[in-house]
This record gives sequence, structure tokens and C-alpha cells, in this order.
Amino acid sequence: MTLWNGSYPFYPGANACFPFDTTRAVIVTIFLSMLATSIIILPGIRGRGRLFWFLRLVLGLFMGAVILTVQFTRDWETGWVQANTSYKSFSPAQVNADIGLHIGLAGVNVTLRGNPVRQINETIDYNEHFPWNFGADYDHSYSQGLQKGRPSPILLVAEKFTLQSPCAVHRQYRIAGHYVSLTLWLAFCTWLVSILLFSMSILLYGGHMLLLTATLIFFSLIFFSTARNTLKCPIQFGSVSLRTDYGESFWLTLGAGLLCLLLGLGVVILNSVRPEKLKLIFSLDKSSKEEMWDKSCLPAEPSCSAQDELMVPLGELCHVTATKL
Repeated sequence: MTLWNGSYPFYPGANACFPFDTTRAVIVTIFLSMLATSIIILPGIRGRGRLFWFLRLVLGLFMGAVILTVQFTRDWETGWVQANTSYKSFSPAQVNADIGLHIGLAGVNVTLRGNPVRQINETIDYNEHFPWNFGADYDHSYSQGLQKGRPSPILLVAEKFTLQSPCAVHRQYRIAGHYVSLTLWLAFCTWLVSILLFSMSILLYGGHMLLLTATLIFFSLIFFSTARNTLKCPIQFGSVSLRTDYGESFWLTLGAGLLCLLLGLGVVILNSVRPEKLKLIFSLDKSSKEEMWDKSCLPAEPSCSAQDELMVPLGELCHVTATKL
């Protein structure tokens, strides 16, 4: 096959790789906007309540942002390998490239990046997504990749997750992704309920909802771990193999779950042992301030000496002096 203007004539160009995940950027921007808007009213809060209120705001928004963001990320499980491999079918050209596999809840991303990026008169920088979420057909996406002539390393990795593959991992990952997504949406709802309860000063039930949120997050991690621990076929590129491990989203979700668990336990324990401390953290300890205000508004009581001077015997009050006419 001949070259035409520095590229293979029957293969379309590589997909343009965006520098970051747009969905994650939108969610983070929304939560940062909420944080910035809430900070505006921070100077109106007096005393130690300002610090406690700010900590509650940051922790609450962080947990909500994590639970919502990991629904759309594609790095629950990741792996990289550097190998010398064939570039495209029916071509003897060999390239040195980094091959990455990124597994999310809704599909698989396969990355191919050349070392260097410019080789054989072509820019080698691919990032292909093969979805398996509701309404998506993974095998159809793989067939389209074959028809468009995607690079051989990308098709080799994507083939391992097809329904016809002897590896038989497509069904496990797809079902696990659906269950993880469902439990995380439930966790997001319970997080919203906990925020509502805390804003209504119903602290004990707010702590219980945080514990329920942590439980749902841990269940989602268990669902994903069961799919990852299934027997998988090795993905070989010559003498090296592509191995995967838990990615950033998995550990971020685990951190959010542990944070929910610690905060929920803290609220429940403080409510049982030191309820006055819990009220102080949530700026509800106003009894002492009200008592001081009430005492300052009352008139001062007269002293004992003043009372003695004002007290006159009843006989003296009734004594009347008479004068002769």
C-alpha cells in the first residue's frame, strides 16, 4: 500500500484527543461555583461558628462532587504498557508506543500514544471509546472500528471485551457497571437527604443518612471488585503483557466512603456522649448567649443597704403628730 500525503489513503485520521474529561470539568466547575457562592456569606458568621460552617460546607460538597463525578469517569481500572507493535493491518510498519486500557462504568477506553508521537510520517495519538451502557452496542462499536481501520493495538485490546471473545469478561464488567452506577445514584440521593437534615438541625438522622451513604458506596466498590477479580485473558504485545490495576476513580470513591463513615459515626457518637459539643459544631449552642442577653436586659436589683434604707416601720408610717388649735 502506498502513502498519500504522508498517510495511508484508506484510513481516516486519528480522533482529536481533548486534553481533559469535559464531563468531569463541568461537574467540578458547578461544585466550585457553589463553594464560591457560599463563601460570600462567610464574613456574616461570627466567632468559631465561621470555621465549623466552612468545614461542613467543604466536606459536604467534596463528598457530593466525588459521588457524582465517578459516575462518568473512565478510569476505575487502568493499565499501561510500552511495546513495539504493528501499527495497522496489512502493513509491515512497526511503531514504539504506549498502549493504555481504561475501564469505566459505561465502557472501555483504549489509548495509543507513540514514542515519539510522530512516527512513519503520521501522528500516533489515539483515544477510542467502546461503550456498553444502556442503549449502546459494544460489538457494533467494535465493528465500526474495524471498518474505519483503527490501529491494530486498539482493536486487539477492544476485542478482548466483545461478546464473542473467549475471555468472557464483557458480561461481568457490563453488569457490574450497571449495579455500581445504581448504588452510586442511591448514595447521591442519601447524601442530599443528609444535607437537608443537617440544615434542618436534625443531627442524629443526618448522621444515620451519612452511614447509609457510606454503606452504599462500599457496596458499589464490592460490585466492581467482583468483576475485576474474574479470570481474564492476557493481552500480549510481543514479549510484554498489558496488566491493569485499580484506577483513580476507585480510590477516590473509597476515600469518599471512608469520609462518610467517619463523619456519620462521629455525629452519632457525639449525639450520645457529648450532645453539647455536637450542637457547638453545628452552631446550635445558643442557650448561654440568650441567657446572657436576658440578664443584660433585666433592671439591676437594688442592694441590701438600699433596701434597708427604703424599709420604714409600719408604726412610724401610722404615727401622726397633732397640734393644738
